[in-house]
Amino acid sequence: MIQLEKLTLGYGQQILLDKVSAQIANGQLIALLGRNGTGKSTLLRALMGLERPIHGNIYIQQRSVHSLRAEELAQNVSLVTTERIRIPHLSCKDVVALGRAPYTNWIGKLQPADNRQIEEAMKLTGMLSYADKTMDRMSDGECQRIMIARALAQDTPVILLDEPTAFLDLPNRYELCLLLKKLAKEKKKSIIFSTHDLDIALSLCDFLLLIDNPQLYALPTQEMINGRHIERLFRNETVTFDAQAMKVRS
Repeated sequence: MIQLEKLTLGYGQQILLDKVSAQIANGQLIALLGRNGTGKSTLLRALMGLERPIHGNIYIQQRSVHSLRAEELAQNVSLVTTERIRIPHLSCKDVVALGRAPYTNWIGKLQPADNRQIEEAMKLTGMLSYADKTMDRMSDGECQRIMIARALAQDTPVILLDEPTAFLDLPNRYELCLLLKKLAKEKKKSIIFSTHDLDIALSLCDFLLLIDNPQLYALPTQEMINGRHIERLFRNETVTFDAQAMKVRS
């Protein structure tokens, strides 16, 4: 469970979110939507404990994010960034193994239980056969799956992804989000990803977070569509946006 309690985020005199509250249950795939510059990455950073709110609090599993020690935070929230990651001298298995850092002893020695977590994470993401390969010889989609496997190996109840489909073509974007949905359901994790892919968000996600500064709408997908919040935010003079028509029936 993630809970935002009267959360205010911003920089100096600029308020991005003003006293917003929301509750997000476990086991859901959640899309974070909003125009460029509205604070999607800032909210993700706040959920990671990297951005201190101006006001209010964030709770994960009923514990305040800012009350957690670094080790405890790393056992509750993992992050996959939008950067293209290319690590030439580490095997994919070693990259995924970095996710076990919050659980290993002071010399970082992996135990049998850690190796089982690593293997399971690579299997779940379909990357087990890539264990000995290096990421400098892989496609963007394959590299993104390895980074998701690293987050799974970290074994946190919350996984955050900042525009994970940014460098992928449409088929790979859809396939990646199908994987995220499967992981959310099977592993009962809250998986939140920021995106500009409205069609994918509306067709695959259980829940939507929509930033319309300084407000945050947090609703199940169909309720968000019925409330026409998306249509109002993304309407402009040249494009007529119909969220209901855009929703893909699976």
